[in-house]
Amino acid sequence: MIGAVELGLIYGVMALGVYLTFRVLQFPDLTVDGSFTTGAAVAAAMITAGQNPVVATLAAAGAGLVAGTITGLLHTKGRIDGLLAGILTMIALWSVNLRIMGGANVPLLREETVMTPLRDIGLLGRTWFGVLIFFVAVMILKLIVDWFLTTDLGLAIQATGNNKQMIGSLGANTDGTTILTLAISNGFVGLCGALVAQYQGFADISMGIGLILVGLASVILGQAVIGQRFIFLASLAVVVGAVIYRIIIFVALQVGLDPNDMKFITAALVVIALLLPRWGLLKRIPSWRDLRGGRTRVPEAKGA
Repeated sequence: MIGAVELGLIYGVMALGVYLTFRVLQFPDLTVDGSFTTGAAVAAAMITAGQNPVVATLAAAGAGLVAGTITGLLHTKGRIDGLLAGILTMIALWSVNLRIMGGANVPLLREETVMTPLRDIGLLGRTWFGVLIFFVAVMILKLIVDWFLTTDLGLAIQATGNNKQMIGSLGANTDGTTILTLAISNGFVGLCGALVAQYQGFADISMGIGLILVGLASVILGQAVIGQRFIFLASLAVVVGAVIYRIIIFVALQVGLDPNDMKFITAALVVIALLLPRWGLLKRIPSWRDLRGGRTRVPEAKGA
């Protein structure tokens, strides 16, 4: 159970990235299936080549930024549909990832990684103190996202997702905000891929397959339970959703379900999380509506 919570918190980094595109920008980005593996591949290749694991992890995030930027350029400058642009980048990254790793799998069990200090002192997967360390790290990243979305640039990104035509008519560079958001989102995804590879001890070419479904499950599950009225709650919800998802998968495996059925279970979780609120279940706690904070949407201007 402890390992499932730790892995859920790590996947919370990816969920924050999916939240930025799926909820804030309203962009169906499928690049994440490729950029996740790209992050893992870059980190694994650099670590096995003797590079510092921290540098390798940051480089993995940078690789994710590049992947997201390419999707953004295809969509905004190439005028390619957003869904298709993400698919094109994702497919291209499959070959790129194989080139980076030099094969389908790169083991890291005997290499020095960012997880090695925690593993050496017996905190990784064994005590709740290790969970606390991951929780604090993810919360710091979450608070940075919250702060960014309240800046002028963050508000412009929210406005782009809310009404691209209106904000464009006011002189905002919607192409720039779209590219930036896709880059940041996939930077988070690449960072998550690097951390997951170092946590599990290997990078594999197929580890990103279906990841967008995991991200959507995290976002939808968390926000179905906690809500998304305020930025603080919305970003917290996606992290909580990632943990809930990993716990559900852990329980499913513990009761003896076939690991090959996990993708089906993920899809079922997304469907249930989407339908329950429409049926009047999983209503938000009323007192939360009275909280003060930033909104996840920019209110419409009077007279607009």
